[in-house]
Amino acid sequence: MTEAVAQPERNEYVDFWNEILVPKFVRWKHILVGGLTHHSEQVFPKLAVKEGDRAVDVGCGFGDTAILLAKRVGPSGYVLGIDCCEAFLEDGRRDAEAEGIGNVAFIDADVQTYPFAPEFDFCFSRFGTQFFENPVAALRNMRKSLKPGGIMTMIVWRDIEDNPWLHVPKQVIMNFLPPPGEDARSCGPGPFSMADQEVVTKQLEIAGYDEIDFERIDAPLFVGNTPDDAVAFQLALGPAGEVFREAGDLAEARRDEIAAALKAELARHEQAEGIVMQSSSWKVSARNPG
Repeated sequence: MTEAVAQPERNEYVDFWNEILVPKFVRWKHILVGGLTHHSEQVFPKLAVKEGDRAVDVGCGFGDTAILLAKRVGPSGYVLGIDCCEAFLEDGRRDAEAEGIGNVAFIDADVQTYPFAPEFDFCFSRFGTQFFENPVAALRNMRKSLKPGGIMTMIVWRDIEDNPWLHVPKQVIMNFLPPPGEDARSCGPGPFSMADQEVVTKQLEIAGYDEIDFERIDAPLFVGNTPDDAVAFQLALGPAGEVFREAGDLAEARRDEIAAALKAELARHEQAEGIVMQSSSWKVSARNPG
């Protein structure tokens, strides 16, 4: 299916994703996509989407969730995947073509400003809404994509303390390095910006939703094939990776001892499939009243 043509508005967050994070996400795709298998198994069967529906996937990344949704809605349905990183979308297009899935399209756009028409039954985002510069504006625009009565569901991380796969490595690395400064470049508010149920409820209400519901999802998460793989991942991405990146030369000077400490900790979580740690998220659903 031919995809629409759009370009995201450039800002510091979009630039940071494309310049800094995209190459790392591509390198660690086996964790960032495959690692969520157990988590997705608890989420996707519960989604309020059915055969024949039109769905939009916000912050769709590599397109794996958009493809899953396309299979769910079937040939009579349609899925539009949106992300601000064209390199991710190229993967989605290739994977959809390889699987012979023709009812999904991908566009490079900023969800906060994309001119949606109210033509979708379902709006979905897995770990994408946490990074919006203006979450209320983005959530409001997502609502505009929905028909009256349409459902928006987003998956967002709960607090870092509830996510050992990110919390533990950060604790280890903070024994060696200072925290990032206030001027550190970032990809947006951050992975835990929607952890507070009360705050997110208010954001959704201001954005015009009703029937707001939160469901806690706890699931194991694959974070590396081996301890060394998991260490390299943590030094590249996530809260620990941010500390390491922003410490610059000091981090490089202490890389070996940091890596050794991380490896000793992460090796404790090795299972048959690799390094597996616990994660916790919110499945947040809300309705467009029309």
